[in-house]
Amino acid sequence: MKLKPIFILLFAVVVTSCQNDKKTSQTQENYSFDMKAKTVEINDPHTQSNYKDVSLKHLDWNAVVDFDNSTIQADATWTIDNHSNSDFLVLDTKDLEIQNVILNGTEKTQFSLGERNKLYGKPLKIEIFPTTETVTITYNTTKEAEALQWLKPQQTAGKKHPFLFTQSQSILARTWLPCMDGPGFRFTYNADVNVPKGLLALMSADNPKFLDNNGNYHFEMKQPIPSYLFALAVGNLKYQNLSNYVGVYAEPEVVESAAEEFVDLPKMVETAENLYGPYRWEEYDVIVLPPSFPFGGMENPRLTFATPTIIAGDKSLTSLLAHELAHSWSGNLVTNANWEDLWLNEGFTVYFEQRIMEAIYGREYSEMLASLSYQGLQEELEDLPKNDTKLHVNLENRNPDDGMSGIPYDKGYLFLRNIEETIGRENFDKFLRNYFDTYGFKVMNTATFMDVLNEEIIKDNKELEDDLAIDEWINQPGLPDSHPIPSSDKFAKIDDLVKSLDVEKVKTESVNWSSHEWQHFIEQLPSDISVEQMASLDEAFDFTNSKNSEIQFDWYKLAINSDYEPAYPAIEQFLINVGRRKFLTPLYSAMVKTDKTDWAKEIYEQARPNYHSVSFNTIDEVLKWRK
Repeated sequence: MKLKPIFILLFAVVVTSCQNDKKTSQTQENYSFDMKAKTVEINDPHTQSNYKDVSLKHLDWNAVVDFDNSTIQADATWTIDNHSNSDFLVLDTKDLEIQNVILNGTEKTQFSLGERNKLYGKPLKIEIFPTTETVTITYNTTKEAEALQWLKPQQTAGKKHPFLFTQSQSILARTWLPCMDGPGFRFTYNADVNVPKGLLALMSADNPKFLDNNGNYHFEMKQPIPSYLFALAVGNLKYQNLSNYVGVYAEPEVVESAAEEFVDLPKMVETAENLYGPYRWEEYDVIVLPPSFPFGGMENPRLTFATPTIIAGDKSLTSLLAHELAHSWSGNLVTNANWEDLWLNEGFTVYFEQRIMEAIYGREYSEMLASLSYQGLQEELEDLPKNDTKLHVNLENRNPDDGMSGIPYDKGYLFLRNIEETIGRENFDKFLRNYFDTYGFKVMNTATFMDVLNEEIIKDNKELEDDLAIDEWINQPGLPDSHPIPSSDKFAKIDDLVKSLDVEKVKTESVNWSSHEWQHFIEQLPSDISVEQMASLDEAFDFTNSKNSEIQFDWYKLAINSDYEPAYPAIEQFLINVGRRKFLTPLYSAMVKTDKTDWAKEIYEQARPNYHSVSFNTIDEVLKWRK
């Protein structure tokens, strides 16, 4: 039996533990910070707009949501700052039908759409003047709009009403809003949205709690946001309050179970504020979307979008909520200047998430979460091209989604954890609090952040500079040899059980295991496990029928690789009903690698209509799918 190299991981934990002891035993300076905001230059390779000549300040959006035709008809009125006296405003659009453009409310003007780029769409070029203050664009979305997913009633929990949700990240806002579609460009907005009677509309703004009898809803977002955080959801939804300014929206059939699962959310908000300062977005709500939502969560301000796959019945997967909440500081408040700087968004957020989970549930709990992520990162480091394992990755002429691997998330987290362990947690917390206060509602890029670290922390200390190895972390592939390695005593005991695969012993030892321990157990099972061993484990623990999506995913991937056919019907149902790309891509990829492509395509033909474009665009490539 060929086992995974657990002994290497254990050896690394021992070595790293010694290194961390050495770090924390060093005399650490007591830092104080009086940070001053630096000017951050924005260079965005994924927008065709003329953002260096004209700025968008505010949006007034009036829209009608048409479920019968799967389109949105809208007027987008931009308040602009023509700071260079440009003759043109150029906006990003993709698959939009532009009907008319008016300046300052009444003045007709000339406009044209440029040549179509498959990734970026068509630039909308509008003639403007030095006196132009507002630009109103009348347009329709089309059925090709990649940000929009229109669901039929049978694709929802209630089976009676249609549903619409948007997903604008990374550069899909341009498919439902003519805009400057990059993370570095912020705007405030008001919106008036008409939807069919009986449905509730919600946005990344202040939101209603009850239905309007006429389907008319007004929204205000007073804090400036980038286009990827412009969001809309429409459906049969109910609201349930969790605290004074925290609540959950979901379909009536789901809202109570969601509220029970998210009961610790107010405590998470309080913990986050205690760590890094006041929540700056007034209200924090979560909406549980239908299962076709392509991500675990999306940090739309004031209204996190969440997958129902995190409702496990035991709160075991709610670290995702801590992650999306943390984005209210890292990402939403201090935003990466372009998508090559994604680690400044996600790495900070994973670090913050871990700190929230540690504060509420304890260090052992957060270390289990960090260890699971670390194991996934190790696999990605082996699979990804070397240049894509740098924190600052080159995405020019590439889809920014190519950079959405575990690298910006988990390598970014380890980098920040390395700083914390080197200078001390108290010092690093003071640094982060200053950082969020100084750069709130501003952008940050990698070069500027490196300057901030040098000026605020290193301060010409050569020994500290060597310990932090900033350039090695950011600009070199892989992980530095001295990187922190999360460790869990509970996981170490599980590793011993995996070596023997004694089912009766596992039964005895696992009586009080958390779902994270079960995840680790499955992930450490040998790659050449036999069908008979799989059947024995399944009979004892019923992994195939687990209600925990993470356990299902890990078990199903192993079942595909091991040709464990009793799990195949459950795998089919999982792939048809769940649209989360994190699960879909590895499962379909495993099927291709194990010569099960025909089976994968049979499932995909049924499942593809249930997936959002973010997911099916990826799986199309995996399966070489042609419509």
